[in-house]
Amino acid sequence: MKPQTAAHVAGELRARDRDRYLATLVIPEPQRHAVTALYAFNADIASVPERAREPAAGEIRLQWWADALTGKGHGNVRQNPLADALLAAIEDYGLPVPALTRLLGARRFDLYHDPMPDTPTFEGYAGETVSALYQLGAMILNAGRPVEPGDAAGHLGVAHALIGHLRAFGHNARQGRIFLPMDVFAICGLRPEDVLSGQPDERLTVALTRLAEMAARHLGEAARAIGALAPALRPAFASIAVLRAQLARLDLDHPYDLASDIPDWRKIAALTWWRLRQGG
Repeated sequence: MKPQTAAHVAGELRARDRDRYLATLVIPEPQRHAVTALYAFNADIASVPERAREPAAGEIRLQWWADALTGKGHGNVRQNPLADALLAAIEDYGLPVPALTRLLGARRFDLYHDPMPDTPTFEGYAGETVSALYQLGAMILNAGRPVEPGDAAGHLGVAHALIGHLRAFGHNARQGRIFLPMDVFAICGLRPEDVLSGQPDERLTVALTRLAEMAARHLGEAARAIGALAPALRPAFASIAVLRAQLARLDLDHPYDLASDIPDWRKIAALTWWRLRQGG
């Protein structure tokens, strides 16, 4: 990857997904560039709903990426620095394109306002959109050789998605969106209009607490699975250090307020300390 392309892609990731950018800093070079390209691709498609004025425009952007991945893109796709970097990572490490096209397919859910129906559907969505990134990142750190970090990627992906949407709950509610599984809210006696009301409710706090406990369980399972991996693969899962801190800071009694976050220097310290403890 050309130095100017790598710098551009890193800048894109830093601007759109700072937490994942910081997590790449503990990954050794040259694998860092490929993981950064993978994460920047994800950040680009994750931001499509915010940038597209209507679902049709978002569908066009996702289809552009699908065509680029499968070689059906029109014109010189590789003039796009992000596409060039991602395709180079695919070529260099033999990354499976179907995993990335499934990620695109799952992200189509983000374009519409249907509530997330239930926990199994949420876990499937998290698997395609977040666990897949951990799986592919581990493959890059394994020099493109097949690797089976399934439990680590699976559990951490679900935990990551839960914590991310718990932190973004208020923002999504103001947009009329329910990304967390509706069955958990329904068990607590809440309807979609109650979840989106913007009004504090003890039932809502109970539902969100259950989801936070679910995230904590998945983090625990992920930590055990990561510990069983070869040390060289573990940096792909460094985000667990930041996710733990973010989960601990959740204010579930005021879910519609903007979630507070820890400063970058503390995130970097947590990532560095975690990496050192993993034998890095």
